[in-house]
Amino acid sequence: MAQLTAQVVSYDEEFKRQVARLVRACGVPVGIVEGRSAEGTGPDLVVVDIRSDASSGMAAIERLRASSANMAIFAIATAAEPNLILQAMRAGANEFFPWNTQEGSQAARDMEESFHGAVRRSAARREAASASGKPPCVTHAFLGAKGGAGTTTVAVNCGVELARLTKRPTVVVDLKTSLGEVALFLGVRPRFTILDAIENLHRLDKNFLTELVAKHKSGLDILAGSEQFDRPNAQDATGLEELLRVLARTYDYVVIDAGNTISASTAAALYAADTIFLVTNPDVPSIRNAQRLVDRVRQLGAGSERIKVLLNRVSDNHLIAPKQIETALGYGIHHTFSSDYRTVSTALNSGVPLTLTNNSEIAGQFDNFTRHLVGLAAEEVKAEPERKRVFLGMF
Repeated sequence: MAQLTAQVVSYDEEFKRQVARLVRACGVPVGIVEGRSAEGTGPDLVVVDIRSDASSGMAAIERLRASSANMAIFAIATAAEPNLILQAMRAGANEFFPWNTQEGSQAARDMEESFHGAVRRSAARREAASASGKPPCVTHAFLGAKGGAGTTTVAVNCGVELARLTKRPTVVVDLKTSLGEVALFLGVRPRFTILDAIENLHRLDKNFLTELVAKHKSGLDILAGSEQFDRPNAQDATGLEELLRVLARTYDYVVIDAGNTISASTAAALYAADTIFLVTNPDVPSIRNAQRLVDRVRQLGAGSERIKVLLNRVSDNHLIAPKQIETALGYGIHHTFSSDYRTVSTALNSGVPLTLTNNSEIAGQFDNFTRHLVGLAAEEVKAEPERKRVFLGMF
């Protein structure tokens, strides 16, 4: 699903933060914007605060409606007064909500549920309206439970396979703070990095993007990681959100290597993602960290229902069974990759992705994983011994 853009109109900064969190917790990718984009397009959804100054709020709703007939406009007031609801609807609002911040109360839960439903309906209408045009971009973010979990390996091979199988515009974004390795894993030497894109948002369009990305022979574009240890940082988060919106308008698939920590920049990527793939290993430190990351995603309101668990480096020697891992995390294992240190290391050292080097078992697993992502029929694979198939739970 393409990212929904939303704006909050209010003089109350705390209210704006609370509404932004509420919007983002609705289960669809949402980006918070301020006004129109560089191309002059307005947001898909605008939330207008009419709690303290109804007349000013009504005027704002009228201006917004005059600027766009298709924009979703939500009015939020202190209470659901019939006359106020009628005024808001006449001014052009699509939805009206009484503001209730009493945590845990039934009224607050009802308001939140109604609000989320309205946001999802707005996203569905937007998708339906654009169905006849370019297919919406799909964004996949890969988040590692810890360093060395294999997050970059999974993200890179997924990106290569998406470009190879679909022949559609695909870009992989290296979001790791300092010393990102996506370009290294793909054997390319980029001239520019993600920071060049963030610092030139005022001129960022399809043509300029073409200059910033490195090209891989598979057809995959690469937006390389920063070479500065302290960036992207919290100050780059807003710019990163805008960059991801530009990428979504340019590419059919965006693959993000988000590293293994959740910073302000990582959160921006998680908000934009259709799917958050949590890459973990079958060991105690990885599972513990994965639990913490799941909790953090929930706290951020980034849409925990979008999380899918990828179990990497599985072998018969590990003592933690997949069922135990699923119970600990509260999620089923979406896909499993076996442990093959020699094959993976050879691919990384040569700068050639697994899926382009050989017909190994793990290369086939990446191929099948990506085929499922794009809805292609998986190629016939050789049957495995019963004992191994039961342990993996997937093959």
